[in-house]
Amino acid sequence: MISESKNWKSRTILFLVSQCITLFGSTLVQMAIVWFVTLKTSSGVWVAAFTICSYLPQFIISFIGGVWADRYSRKMLIIAADSIIALVTLAMLLVMPHITTESTLLGSLLIMSAIRSLGAGVQTPAVNAVVPLLVPEPQLMRFNGINATMQSMVQFAAPAAAGAILSLSTLRSTLLIDILTAVLGISLLACIVIPKHEVQKEKVPVSADIKIGIQYAFSSKMIGKLLVVYGLFIFFSVPAGFLAQLFVSRTFGDTYWYLTAVELVGFAGMIAGGLIISAWGGFKSRIKTLTIALAANGLLTAMIGLSQSFMPYLTMMLVYGITVPVVQTATTTLIQEKVEISMQGRVFGLLNSVYSGFLPIGMAIFGPLADKIALQWIIIGSGVVLILIAATCPFSKHFTHNSELI
Repeated sequence: MISESKNWKSRTILFLVSQCITLFGSTLVQMAIVWFVTLKTSSGVWVAAFTICSYLPQFIISFIGGVWADRYSRKMLIIAADSIIALVTLAMLLVMPHITTESTLLGSLLIMSAIRSLGAGVQTPAVNAVVPLLVPEPQLMRFNGINATMQSMVQFAAPAAAGAILSLSTLRSTLLIDILTAVLGISLLACIVIPKHEVQKEKVPVSADIKIGIQYAFSSKMIGKLLVVYGLFIFFSVPAGFLAQLFVSRTFGDTYWYLTAVELVGFAGMIAGGLIISAWGGFKSRIKTLTIALAANGLLTAMIGLSQSFMPYLTMMLVYGITVPVVQTATTTLIQEKVEISMQGRVFGLLNSVYSGFLPIGMAIFGPLADKIALQWIIIGSGVVLILIAATCPFSKHFTHNSELI
């Protein structure tokens, strides 16, 4: 279980820093590859292919990654995943000068992206399952908030860094930076003592363990419904969040300033949201925190769709960004607090699969739909649905009568 040593805070911060370092390198490469492919090909097919390869392998492997996180050392699993990603990236760095055709280069980058996605699918459940081994339960919401803040800052900085590096140098430079950040992150993590968790002594086939994890999650009224609500949140966040650039270009004008401002304001809101939840800690009831944040997110989504001028839109995007890490932090904390340590890897594997599955599904549905129906109406409709989900939160009544779970 959780270490009671006095230095648990410093160890937790070092762990989160190590993961943010590797996340920076990964996000840097992901953005650089998408931009590189966009500029090289101007092909929607290639961009779609790279988007799929960034999410689909992660969706598939997350189930297995969750099982491994419950079976083996979570620390060693994170190190192994990071190492494999770095080795694949190094191989690509070395072979790129010898690739002579564009189709071969794009195909090689596609394979590399798929393998990196597989590594992320193994790493993410293990990272989420390590936090409750380090942090006392009353402090989980705060430290998940700190983690959300740090990740938002990384995601804020990485696209700008990728653009600067591609402007001044080459794609190979971003690959080199990713390798260096992986080495630094792994070295830092190797120095951190992480308490061991109890693992099952009797090993069963991975497929059986996946089945056990799914049955465990959906046999709990709270966990199963929480996963469904989180999936719906991700799905209905696509129009306002992930199609924001399209909405701005169609509604306010396709200018560099507008598109850049949207990205900056969105990430600034997420950073602020992480800081708020880490300092505040949320309501005593995690369900109340989740429900209010979900309702606020839905209301702001609808208001975004109703925006008629750019500055009010930016203001609402800022506040909208604040609600996102609150919803995600409350969801993560509920799982960490209510799921047995020995099952957390599998449940977080499911959670990661929900994210990496519902996001591309939302893009596949709402993207083409936005060419048939005005995007503003899709955004307004998504906001209304999110409000209704919060208003009829399917597990709130269950928790009202189980105070020990609030």
